[in-house]
Amino acid sequence: MEISPAHELMARALDYRALRQDLISANIANVDTPYYRSRDISFEESLAEERARIDGRESKRLKLAVTDRDHFDAPAAGRGDRAEIFFRDGHMARNDGNTVDLDVETTEMAKNMTMYNALVAAMKKQGSIFRSVIDASAKV
Repeated sequence: MEISPAHELMARALDYRALRQDLISANIANVDTPYYRSRDISFEESLAEERARIDGRESKRLKLAVTDRDHFDAPAAGRGDRAEIFFRDGHMARNDGNTVDLDVETTEMAKNMTMYNALVAAMKKQGSIFRSVIDASAKV
C-alpha cells in the first residue's frame, strides 16, 4: 500500500542510502588492501528521474529525432531505476595503490547516516499523520 507519492520516493532514497552505507563500509574495511580503489554511488540523478516520473512530469532528456518510421527505437539512454557506482579517484593513491582515505570515508559515512536518519524520521512522521487521520475518522 502506497501512502503517498512522496513515500515511494523516500523508500527509494532509503534503499540508495543503505547501499551507499555498504559501499563506504567496504571502503573502510579495505583500507589496508593493496590496489583497492574506493567506491561510491551516485543516485541523485536517479532520484530526480523517479520524482519526475511520480509527479507525472516529462523527463528533461533530449529526445532523438525520428527520420524514418522503420528505424529502431533508441535504447534508454539513462540508467533507469539504477544508481551508478563509480570509483572515487580524486584522492592520491598510497605506495601500495590503495586510494581509501579514512578521514574522507568516515566523513561521508556520517553525512550518509544523517541523511538516512532524516529519511526514516520523515517516513515515521508521515505514517503517524496518516494513522491519526484514520483513527479520527474511525471515531466519527
